[in-house]
Amino acid sequence: MKIRPEELDDNDYILLEKLDHKELLPFVRTYLKKRTKYAMFYYFANLILFGLLVFLFLKNYHLPDYSIANQLNHLSYGIALSFVLLPFHEYIHVLAYKTQGAENTSYDANFKKFYFMALADRFVANKKEFEVVALSPFIIISTILIILYFNVDSDWDLTISGILLAHTAMCSGDFGLLSYFEYNKEKKVVTYDDIKNKISYFYGQINK
Repeated sequence: MKIRPEELDDNDYILLEKLDHKELLPFVRTYLKKRTKYAMFYYFANLILFGLLVFLFLKNYHLPDYSIANQLNHLSYGIALSFVLLPFHEYIHVLAYKTQGAENTSYDANFKKFYFMALADRFVANKKEFEVVALSPFIIISTILIILYFNVDSDWDLTISGILLAHTAMCSGDFGLLSYFEYNKEKKVVTYDDIKNKISYFYGQINK
């Protein structure tokens, strides 16, 4: 949006939420419990991918060379690789922010609470812009992995599926924030980050 944070009050926006980044995880959990399309999709996607893993474990069970240890090894490779993807995931967020007009972008991480954030300092984003930012890593990485799934040797099916499931699960923050926007869609929510103070603000036009 072409509006600065200090102009929000003059444009009939009121403060809805002041989110300290240390409280991100409780905030995300709260809105993933709401019955919004984003929360429902998040759980459905994880359920489908978990079902795929179970199917792959059972698919070749009766073959003579079947080894549960080998299957678990391939799954563990996938889970490990999903952590390697985290910097790429956040980099896509930053690129998406820049496509929407953000200039001052950065990253934040809390290894103790295990969250990672791409931030755009004082860039006011509306729901449409935030959807682009939040969904870009999920869509791009999932698409790449699905293409790989259909082009790798069957021994690596579990590895790719493990990456897909772990990465989708790690997108909880993105889908939780999107669920917040959807839950409050009648308020025309906008948001911006205050990088210095590690706070994100959410404003809405309740009477508009």
